[in-house]
Amino acid sequence: MDFAFDAKTEELRHQLLAFMDEHVYPAERVFAEQIEARTDPWASVPVVEELKALARKRGLWNLFLPGEHGAGLTNLQYAPLAEITGRSPQLAPAALNCSAPDTGNMEVLTMFGDEEQRARWLRPLLDGEIRSAFAMTEPDVASSDARNIATSITRDGADYVVNGRKWFISGALNPACEILIVMGKTDPDAEPHRQQSMILVPTKTPGVHVKRGMHVFGYPDGDHGGHAEIVFDDVRVPADNLIDAEGSGFAIAQARLGPGRIHHCMRLIGMAERAIELMCRRAVSRVAFGKPLAQQGVIQDWIAESRVRVEQLRLLVLKTAWLMDTVGNKGAHTEIQAIKIATPSAVEWILDKAIQTHGAGGVSQDFPLAGLWASARMLRLADGPDEVHKRSMARRELKGYL
Repeated sequence: MDFAFDAKTEELRHQLLAFMDEHVYPAERVFAEQIEARTDPWASVPVVEELKALARKRGLWNLFLPGEHGAGLTNLQYAPLAEITGRSPQLAPAALNCSAPDTGNMEVLTMFGDEEQRARWLRPLLDGEIRSAFAMTEPDVASSDARNIATSITRDGADYVVNGRKWFISGALNPACEILIVMGKTDPDAEPHRQQSMILVPTKTPGVHVKRGMHVFGYPDGDHGGHAEIVFDDVRVPADNLIDAEGSGFAIAQARLGPGRIHHCMRLIGMAERAIELMCRRAVSRVAFGKPLAQQGVIQDWIAESRVRVEQLRLLVLKTAWLMDTVGNKGAHTEIQAIKIATPSAVEWILDKAIQTHGAGGVSQDFPLAGLWASARMLRLADGPDEVHKRSMARRELKGYL
């Protein structure tokens, strides 16, 4: 087995690490100051746009997307790059045009959009000119079972009419968000996995009402456009806005969520590395009970356990990326679920120990740890909660014994 990065990946790693040192890490304090100074909690943040311009000039752009529309990298090549961006998840992914939900939406349009839809929406997303959102989760049903989705998408002549209520719609409050991909039911009487469809809804369409921004552990996440609650009240869009065909919504969702899950896990590895680095720096610089924290046995145990866990996770994520490249997302289904279960939980544990090592400072705004912890904990719910993935994995494992 060869664990070395290929020449292209190594070159991009060096470029990205330099970009992080020269621009992203210094911008973190500027970013925090601009967030604090905003009168509108969902307004855009100037430093993000500055970083995007710098990244694009360096060719660090759309690295997540394979094929002709992106940088042409495989999942295995992208994994160590996404890990680096995870060290500063509020800034680096957005700077490289590699942040959710735009990444998943671009993948949907690449795989399932027609030429007109790609020209109208994919091109400006690839160029970073607009942002987007993915409207799937609903407050009134258990959305972990996508068959429960209650929003209706009803054909009416040359149009479809959308009615329903969504929440935690990431990115929808970003001022640059111009398009929503909405999942709803076109045929409630069809076979359960053929009831749903996806349709493109411009954000300024009459009847689209953004009600509020949802907080995550007290964080508005306004830098990326928040997590909105949206009501669709007789929203009328042309029938040409339907993605693929009626009844394909569930299949599109599965195709979209596979890459999204591994991207989250790639970035989580970077978050864990940042936490370990901060924990070690704190441990050698703070003295308690007559000796540095680094000499306390419990701290050493946390550091050692953190290193073991992150190394295990990285290997599993890289294996999953390799499988996605070689046998496809469907062939890597079990591994995608495994990393989605294991990575957020383990990184949450590592961040918890880093916070504990920092004492009260760990929960303050003076360090990034509290925000990173909130992100990791949230990802145990995003793109399917742990329990749903475990249920699916167990059923697949049991098939050989029934």
